[in-house]
Amino acid sequence: MAQPLENKYMDLYDNSHYRLNILTNEWVLVTPHRTKRPWQGKKESLPATQAETYDPSCYLCPGNKRASGDTNPNYNEPYSFVNDFSALLPEVATEEHQNNLMQAKSESGICKVVCFSPDHSLTLPVMRITEIEKVISLWQKEYKELGNLPDINHVLIFENKGAIMGCSNPHPHGQIWAQKSIPTEALKKCTSLEAYWNQHQRSILEDYIQQEIEANERIISLNNNFVALVPYWAVWPYEVMIAPIKKLTSISELDESQKRSFAEIIKTVTILYDNLFETSFPYSAGINQAPTDGKDHPEWHFHMSFYPPLLRSATVKKFMVGYEMFANPQRDITAEQAADTLKQLPTTHYSQNPNG
Repeated sequence: MAQPLENKYMDLYDNSHYRLNILTNEWVLVTPHRTKRPWQGKKESLPATQAETYDPSCYLCPGNKRASGDTNPNYNEPYSFVNDFSALLPEVATEEHQNNLMQAKSESGICKVVCFSPDHSLTLPVMRITEIEKVISLWQKEYKELGNLPDINHVLIFENKGAIMGCSNPHPHGQIWAQKSIPTEALKKCTSLEAYWNQHQRSILEDYIQQEIEANERIISLNNNFVALVPYWAVWPYEVMIAPIKKLTSISELDESQKRSFAEIIKTVTILYDNLFETSFPYSAGINQAPTDGKDHPEWHFHMSFYPPLLRSATVKKFMVGYEMFANPQRDITAEQAADTLKQLPTTHYSQNPNG
């Protein structure tokens, strides 16, 4: 007879230990004895502020002039444009530089901004499912179109939400960086995913997800097509990964039913985040998916990761300093404790609670 999970993992809950990230082959140090229970801290609910639906000074609102001098159309659905301050530019001469141990090479690409909604006040947790579906449709379009360009080998779709994450504009939006090279974090995952596929002819994430479903310790939401869970190797306090239960290499493969499931689970996760400390929860979220280098990538299993910094309250964040900067990532609360905290929260947004 299999051991009960609480006994099987008791030592992991009490003692410091390392956990392996199977996607990057890197380790995270977990020290649960420092805070054996997830402490949400005092309720520091920030005043509920309903932003205006339109801000005449916002360079992302419909009809407004941007810093570049271009004017946004009066869009009424998700809208994308080339970033006026792009980090990557398409017209870059191919150059390499090497001076003994000092090496450099040119990099080209395209950076785009994706406005989720014309409504300045909306964020993903308070958008309707149908509105989030339209955002996903635009992500699909951009991934396909940018990925088909001859000098684009990788497309990263991401969102930085909140000033604490460096977001310079509160209008609901994300970014896309499409580039010639496959970036470092993606390369790590390419290596791990391909090694497992070559050995087993199966997706490592698909096998991992099935193990998580059977354990049911770190799952916070599950629907017909997608799962949201706190990864076993999570680094950030309330880190969450969303992934299709059955392998899809990229969002371009989503059919209409799967797209709706994806929208539903994105909304659920972001509502749980906001409800945790009753604030508009900051995070960086990114979609990792197959490179667009013209090769087949059967090993890839796309997933969306949320890295939120808040630890104990609406104002207390987790800093990656000291040991994390000079040794390796470390966390105090276990992934299981974080998942338990999140899944006990209501799935109705706190701003819509009549008793709030």
